[in-house]
Amino acid sequence: AGYRVIAPDFFGFGRSDKYTEIEEYSYQMHCDTMMGLLDAVGLTDITLVCQDWGGLIGLRLAAEHTDRFARLVIMNTGLPTGDQKMSDAFMTWREFARNNPDLPVGFIMQRTFAAGEDTDPAVVAAYEAPFPDATYKAGVAAFPLLVPITPDDPASEPNRRALEVLSKWTKPVQVMFSDGDPITRGGDRFFRSHIPGAQDQPEITIEGGGHFLQEDKGEEIAKQIVEFIKRTPLGQSSSSTE
Repeated sequence: AGYRVIAPDFFGFGRSDKYTEIEEYSYQMHCDTMMGLLDAVGLTDITLVCQDWGGLIGLRLAAEHTDRFARLVIMNTGLPTGDQKMSDAFMTWREFARNNPDLPVGFIMQRTFAAGEDTDPAVVAAYEAPFPDATYKAGVAAFPLLVPITPDDPASEPNRRALEVLSKWTKPVQVMFSDGDPITRGGDRFFRSHIPGAQDQPEITIEGGGHFLQEDKGEEIAKQIVEFIKRTPLGQSSSSTE
């Protein structure tokens, strides 16, 4: 549609380099490396499109570097501080990951897709491909354990500060959750009420999407993002988020 899209792999995923020790991964490391990417490429006027850990990291960066971001698209994610009770679905997933460091990535992804067992086997194989054996999976195993679940987690205070910034954020925000995600259900209501910039945008629910709604409903989401960008030209917001 004429827009530039950058979709990076986090360290430990996709074609990125991968630490083999789970202790090498931290929430802050992921934030720092993503910020390094923004600096290296010189990105400004960013429309952040974030889901799952994309939100935990991307919303932190947006709040800490408000001048670099023009819009937010928030999908099936959160910004936990450890002050709230996490969902039972997340805690079950966290415990499973903690006890199974050799996670069956392709199978897990398939279980989350709306198509389930009917998912194209080539798609499942593509998700499994970056992880030939358990030595490649430290980053995958670490992610669920890095989500703050106690108030004294190292990431808790930075996330509280980010939420405070977002509570004053008036630049355009499109919240777009699916109707079929047990892990982040209800988060859309929080973001719409917490972020001023979200309250001027339509309430959009992606029907028939699971946790990874961009996999289940990618074309629909792309259309919504393009329409959001077109109706919120740069310079529309009149007040500062600093």
